Amino acid sequence: MIICTNKMEYPLRTQCQRIHKQVMVNGEKERVSLLFMKALVSRGSVDAVSQQMASHPQYLESFLRTQHYILHMDGPLPLPYRHYIAIMAAARHHCSYLVSLHSAQFLRVGGDPLWLQGLEAAPPRLRLLDHINKVLAHQPWLTACSHIQTLLKSGEQCWSLAELVQAVVILAHCHSLCSFVFGCDTDSDFVPLSKSPHSTPPTFCPFDAANGNTNVPQLLAAPSGHIKRRRSLDSSCDMVGLKERIQKSQEEREKREERLLQTQTLQQQTDNEEEEDMICFADPVRFITDPDFCYQEFARREEDHFQVFRVQDYSWEDHGFSLVNRLYSDIGHLLDDRFRSVTTLPSLHSSDQKRAIWNYIHCVLGIRYDDYDYGEVNQLLERDLKLYIKAVASSPDTTKAPVCPQNWSPLKTSERIQVNLLIMEARLQAELLYALRAITQYMIA
Repeated sequence: MIICTNKMEYPLRTQCQRIHKQVMVNGEKERVSLLFMKALVSRGSVDAVSQQMASHPQYLESFLRTQHYILHMDGPLPLPYRHYIAIMAAARHHCSYLVSLHSAQFLRVGGDPLWLQGLEAAPPRLRLLDHINKVLAHQPWLTACSHIQTLLKSGEQCWSLAELVQAVVILAHCHSLCSFVFGCDTDSDFVPLSKSPHSTPPTFCPFDAANGNTNVPQLLAAPSGHIKRRRSLDSSCDMVGLKERIQKSQEEREKREERLLQTQTLQQQTDNEEEEDMICFADPVRFITDPDFCYQEFARREEDHFQVFRVQDYSWEDHGFSLVNRLYSDIGHLLDDRFRSVTTLPSLHSSDQKRAIWNYIHCVLGIRYDDYDYGEVNQLLERDLKLYIKAVASSPDTTKAPVCPQNWSPLKTSERIQVNLLIMEARLQAELLYALRAITQYMIA
């Protein structure tokens, strides 16, 4: 008798696969929960960007690790400088969400509130970054050795090489993050906090709601309770019970007064926080100059004196990684992990499609690969997808809500977010390549 082992094992194998898949899903959920808990401990909240990226926990972990390192860990720049540079970068794309987010963090780390009045109120050293900020944001191929020299040789206001590298990393990080924010339409969902966002009575204690009391605040309900007790007393002839009720009433009154004092203190703290939040909602226009400077088509024409950036001459793997890691310890490894994480995420897109998206973004920004057939871009990417990628990568703020490609309708949200992650990381690497090449040219000059 012949026994077909495959058929006998099939139900068991299917069950094992199903269990394995469920374990992986549960593991991913636990990973996201842990990341969110860390964010709550460090910042007190989970920002909208992290929530968008949560569908890709492997990448989210790499992203948060890098962002935390450049904004909060050891480095040559003071913490207020880092967040102010982030504000400057986000303002170039009129990204109100990131400008407000970093304005709040700027104040929390001891930044001078006067600086938030606008770029002209910032120290001269920070204002010196304005030119390289706008160039990297809109036309990175203009980044030149002369820009680096100006920053490093400006007398008393000069930057050190280590400070400049960290500043450039923050600028590139926030520019590219703006692409993700607009691509995922996060900025349009941002609404500044008002003085009393929910018209909460000043005597209402939020901790009551946390304990399940979501009805009328206790002090507002006190009159009805008093009426009930009055009726009860009138109908009672028990003097002992009356004394007990009077004593209990006094104890309850003292507790209410104590709770009222606590809630008033809490409300005062909340008011101060809300005032801070209102201050943080600064108009991005305050932090930019030359608002007409924007993205221009990078085309190889006879009148253009800007040469195409060839990866064979200066690449991240062979040049950029080692330089940035030497001048800003460990950041090269963190950035490299981000680049690798986003390209290895499981996806419906093939590896060829991912490479086409990556190389097309670099092409839009003037970077080309000699060993790549750019005919594949047109074969693998539909026209509306290319238009979307180009808009989000180069001019995210010109279309507040970029028109999504028609073929995106059957895709899961995680798949759409992954395309925006690819756009963000490809743009980040492009800006870093231009800036690091200019620094290299300055160092060898």
